Amino acid sequence: MKSAQFLTDSESKAFDLEHRRKIRFNIGKYNAAVQTGLGFYQDHELARERASYLKAKVMNHLDEYLLEFERNFTARGGKVIWAQDAQEALLEVGKIMARRKARTVVKAKSMTTEEIHLNDFLGKNGIDSIETDLGEYIVQLNGERPYHIVTPAMHLSKKDIADIFVKHLGIEHTDDAQQLVLTARHLLRDKYTQAEVGITGGNFLIADTGAVAVTENEGNARLSATFPRTHIAIVGIEKVIPKLQDLDLFWPLLSTSGTGQQVTVYNTIYTGPRQPLEKDGPEEMYVVLLDNGRTNLLAQPDKREALHCIRCGACLNVCPVYKNIGGHTYETTYSGPIGSVISPHLSGLAENKHLSYASSLCGACTSVCPVKINIHNLLLKNRQQSVQEGMADSEETRAIYFWKLAMLNRRLLNLLPARAKNWALFRMLTLVGWNKRREALEVAPKSFNKLWRERR
Repeated sequence: MKSAQFLTDSESKAFDLEHRRKIRFNIGKYNAAVQTGLGFYQDHELARERASYLKAKVMNHLDEYLLEFERNFTARGGKVIWAQDAQEALLEVGKIMARRKARTVVKAKSMTTEEIHLNDFLGKNGIDSIETDLGEYIVQLNGERPYHIVTPAMHLSKKDIADIFVKHLGIEHTDDAQQLVLTARHLLRDKYTQAEVGITGGNFLIADTGAVAVTENEGNARLSATFPRTHIAIVGIEKVIPKLQDLDLFWPLLSTSGTGQQVTVYNTIYTGPRQPLEKDGPEEMYVVLLDNGRTNLLAQPDKREALHCIRCGACLNVCPVYKNIGGHTYETTYSGPIGSVISPHLSGLAENKHLSYASSLCGACTSVCPVKINIHNLLLKNRQQSVQEGMADSEETRAIYFWKLAMLNRRLLNLLPARAKNWALFRMLTLVGWNKRREALEVAPKSFNKLWRERR
């Protein structure tokens, strides 16, 4: 079971001191930068309130905004594909590849393509898919999935990356970070001009303009969308914002919360394929609007706000659980607190309900979210839903039943001797793993209720 594997992997990572050192070092640098970045805001809380309001407005009228986006995007020659699930998205992408007789694809960082396992699909169809984001490229070489929403190779040190390059690219070993970057850049440059198709994600879909907004720090997405004759953007349906002017709110919030920058280096707005008087750009552009379980969340008003997420990664960086067990342990596309909220709804609650229990409920994730998602409360709601749908373990259900019975009956509780209470308590806490790393709790020989009666 995935839950058993999760516990095994969590324990392994939690006691891997070298792994914890790397993660805390890298996250520490980000957190310091974010604190500096927040200083540029005159009223950061007001910006969060506005962003939260706009995202809520969009979710309540998502159908209207998506149709507005499609209408404006197709007016400039773009094509929109609606994909209900990963299989539909892959089928449509496969048709485009076949029509273009594609053999090489350059892909910029995109969590939605990871979500539908696009690289595996293209590989099975004889198409070479190259990740062009440096972090993604490194983990692709190493045969791994991204470790973090924003920083895919966060778990690797400079030495680790050098070893990967030596092993897979055959270069001489170097500890010069600039040389490693230049090596990757040199290898990737030719790929842009060779590729028949470029694939990106999209940070925002702009309804009133019919555009896809992409933000990045390396320029790889811009190259992936410009050189190939075909550009495909695969974007979740929740990424819509109403107006082009809203980017002046969302772009700084995304960059500040994610990396501490006032704004990222490259911010590009794609409004469709190359127009008659334009000198560059693709001959054709497709936007794949991916559902893949998002409407499951949309149909639940008490959990709908999880779709407000703009994928900044801030909640991962402050989460004490994530900092101890790391991103790969989750075995999902989206890790950390927000991943624990949305993954059960995107990939199935029965298999992923354990993720919602992997939280201390400290509320740090909620406090840093730039769109004010009440993340820790949503984790509780996921837990509640799993119990209501009968997914709780039978032993846990039985233990809670007897605990509730005792708590509601003071006379019954008084009848039980301390030894019996200690045995019951030991059994309950063993079920949840409390006693594995802690001394067993013991009930006092006399309860407060008995002491109070004797005093009277």
